[in-house]
Amino acid sequence: MPVNLAVADAHTLAPIDGVSLGVARANIRKPDRKDLLLVELREGAVVAGVFTRNRLCAAPVAVAREHLAQRGSSIRALVVNTGCANAGTGTQGIEDARAVCAAVAEVVGCAPAQVLPFSTGVIMERLPVDRIVAGLASCRSDLSAGNWLSAAESIMTTDTLPKAASRTLNIAGTAVRITGIAKGSGMIRPNMATMLSFVATDAPIAQQALDAALAHAVERSFNCITVDGDTSTNDALIVMATGTARMPRIERAEGRAFEQLRVAITEVATALAQAIVRDAEGASKFVTLTIEGGGSVEECRRVGYAIAHSPLVKTAFYASDPNLGRILCAVGYSGIDDLDADRIDLYIDDVHVATAGARHPDYLEEDGRRAMAKSEFGVRVNLHRGPHRLTLWTCDLSHDYVTINAEYRT
Repeated sequence: MPVNLAVADAHTLAPIDGVSLGVARANIRKPDRKDLLLVELREGAVVAGVFTRNRLCAAPVAVAREHLAQRGSSIRALVVNTGCANAGTGTQGIEDARAVCAAVAEVVGCAPAQVLPFSTGVIMERLPVDRIVAGLASCRSDLSAGNWLSAAESIMTTDTLPKAASRTLNIAGTAVRITGIAKGSGMIRPNMATMLSFVATDAPIAQQALDAALAHAVERSFNCITVDGDTSTNDALIVMATGTARMPRIERAEGRAFEQLRVAITEVATALAQAIVRDAEGASKFVTLTIEGGGSVEECRRVGYAIAHSPLVKTAFYASDPNLGRILCAVGYSGIDDLDADRIDLYIDDVHVATAGARHPDYLEEDGRRAMAKSEFGVRVNLHRGPHRLTLWTCDLSHDYVTINAEYRT
C-alpha cells in the first residue's frame, strides 16, 4: 500500500487552456486497461524537457530529444504508451518511434517532428506500432482539457495509484495554473527527472526562462528521490507552457513573476516526486534524508545516496531495526576521502543516535526503534564540514519489492 498517499481528485486538477488529453485502451500489453495517451497542444506553446542520462536510452528518448532540439517552440503533440519501453531495440526501435510520430502527426494535423514520443514498460521488446496507431482515433475522440486524472492512470505500470498535482497562483493580478502528472514506482533513481512526468502551465514564458525554471525544479525534486538506485532507460520530464494566461510574457529567468512561477513549478514537481517514493514498489516507509554540514551540495548528495541505496540500511528501515551502524558505514564509503568520522552526528527524527562518530551517551535503542516504527520518519546526518545541505526522499526495501520485480513480466 502507498505510504500516506491519497488518490488524486480529478476536481482539484486545474485544466490548462491550450492542452487537451485523450486516452485509449490499445491492448499494448494487458487487455482492457488504459495504456495510451495523446496530448495535444495549441500552436505557439513553449516546451522544455530533460531526459535520462542512462547511456542505453530508449528509442523514444532519442527521437524526443531530436524533435525538441529541432522545433522546441512548436511542439504540437505528445504520445505516451505503457506496457512496452521500446528500449534495447536498436535501429528498429527508432524506426518504430518515428512511425508512431508520423501517425500522430496525421491525426493532429502537424509535422512528425512536432510530436514527442514516450514509452514505459518492458525493455528489449519491440513496440506494437499497429496497436498504438489503431488506438489513436480513440485518443482523439477522448481529448479534453479536464482529462488529467485519466491521463495519469493511462501511464501507470506497477504504480498502485495515479500521481497528479495542481497549483494556482496569482502573478501580477492574473490567475496562473500549473498541473502535472507522473508515473513511477520501481527502477527509480532519476539522474535528471523521473520515469515519466508531464507538467503544463498557461503562463506566457520564453524558452530560455522555461528551461531555467525546469532545471531549477528538477534538481530540487526528481533528482532528490530514489527507490532502488536504478536509473531508467526512459526517464523524461516535459514542461509545456501554452501562454494563454493574460499577463506580460516572462522573457528572462529573473524578476518577481519568474520567481513566482519557478517556485510553483518546483512545488508541483516535488509533490509528484514524493508521490513516486510513497508509491514505491513494496514500500511501507517514507524516509526523509537530510544531509547537512557538507563541504558542497554534491558532497551531501553523495552521502545521501550512499545511505538511500544501501540494501542493509533499507531492510533495517523495513524491520524498524535501529541497526544504525549501517548508516554510519554508508556515510563512510560514500566517497569523501578526507571525511573526519569523529565529527559526524546522526539523528533519527529527534533522537540523537551518534555523536563524534560513536553512539551518543544518552541514546536508548528503544527510542530509535520507536522512531523507525513510524510510516514516516527522518534521518539527519551532520558532517560538520561546511554550510551546505540537501534533502532526499527514499523508502524501505521489503519482501514485496522482490516479489513485484520477480513477477514483473508475468
